[in-house]
Amino acid sequence: MTRAMNPVTPARTVRTVRTVLISGASIAGPALALWLHRYGFEPTVVERADALRAGGYKVDLRGTSVEVCKRMGIMDEVRAHSTDMRTGSYVDENNRTVGEMPADIFGGRAGDDDEIMRGDLARILYERTRDDVEYLFGDSITSLTEDEDGVLATFENSAPRRFDLVVGADGMHSNTRRLAFGDEQRFRRHLGAYISIFTAPNDLGLDRHEAYHALPDKLVCAYSSRGEQTAKNMFVFASPEVAYDHRDTAAQKRILTRTFAQDRSWEIPRLLTNAEAADDFYFDSISLIEMDRWSKGRIVLLGDAAHCTSPASGQGTGLALIGAYTLAGELAAAEGDFELALAAYEHHMRPGVEHTQSFAQKFVGEMTMDSRWKIRLRLLMLRSLPKMPWRNFIAKKITEDVQKMAHFVPLKEYARVPAGHAAGRARHAAGPTRRTA
Repeated sequence: MTRAMNPVTPARTVRTVRTVLISGASIAGPALALWLHRYGFEPTVVERADALRAGGYKVDLRGTSVEVCKRMGIMDEVRAHSTDMRTGSYVDENNRTVGEMPADIFGGRAGDDDEIMRGDLARILYERTRDDVEYLFGDSITSLTEDEDGVLATFENSAPRRFDLVVGADGMHSNTRRLAFGDEQRFRRHLGAYISIFTAPNDLGLDRHEAYHALPDKLVCAYSSRGEQTAKNMFVFASPEVAYDHRDTAAQKRILTRTFAQDRSWEIPRLLTNAEAADDFYFDSISLIEMDRWSKGRIVLLGDAAHCTSPASGQGTGLALIGAYTLAGELAAAEGDFELALAAYEHHMRPGVEHTQSFAQKFVGEMTMDSRWKIRLRLLMLRSLPKMPWRNFIAKKITEDVQKMAHFVPLKEYARVPAGHAAGRARHAAGPTRRTA
């Protein structure tokens, strides 16, 4: 009797990673660089801007992302630069406070959660990595060509370089994603609203307080955090997609001015004037990035480039930090076998991302309520809350969904490598390094 032979499965060729090119020096990129260096990889960060971007709005660090900050060793610095917001309120057209709550309830924060300006967090991460990581400011990737041995990257200003892995951590309008996966419109889903934020004079004398004024399909806010002599102005409005160049600031200011030109209540005309003089003006659609896969060969996306959850989620920065920790940890655990690592990274992160995106889709309607009666009902609830015997229960319910979202992605345990690992200090000899930030 002849015994059947089991076919021999050929061994998979393991293609490992040592050098990593990261596009984007905001939050996700430097956070990933920090972890990669600790695990002995050699990261290089390329950033289109000539210097570190200092502007931006306040961002929440909640739940799991707080633990990531602790493991990075930056939580004390985060606390030192906390916005220390105390209260939030809704105001009427005459600037009278209609309802007020503690800022932590407004932000859905609990326990060790904190809030920091985006620019402060970016600077903390950059300062922690600048001596161990190569930064190329004022440059951008122009092409990516992959073969069996790596990826050849060409740049606007630097000489071509080869890397074992390329990571796009360059935001919702990711250049890396465009080069590797195709046009942004294939992956971006507009949620029906736009947001603008910029620095302005603190004419309202706000002190660690944020004031909101709601109109049908619109929301306007001014706030000032701890130690700031200036304020931030924020405008949100519901709208179908508007055609504009996301790098054309002048055109974006015209869109904002045109949208709010007829609104004369509260401080809107003066806040609108502030927009014209702002040199850190931010304007973008409230959108999601939805992709079937976040990697292709040796190219992988991180943070908003892979899965933007929009400002409506309040969780984009947290997911960027958790994703950076997970991606670096999986690369280390797989000993550089990027195919295993990238699959494990996406498998671990995707459920939390999809949960957060679902939350954002629902909450964007809360930001831009479409009728005056809905606004009046919201204000009535805020006005009545302090008098309700079950106010503590209501406050807990307000934060419950946010906290569930903030803890949705658990942290895996990876082998710890001392920050001074010799391999992580290897410097690239090729190409100019500009530390102008």
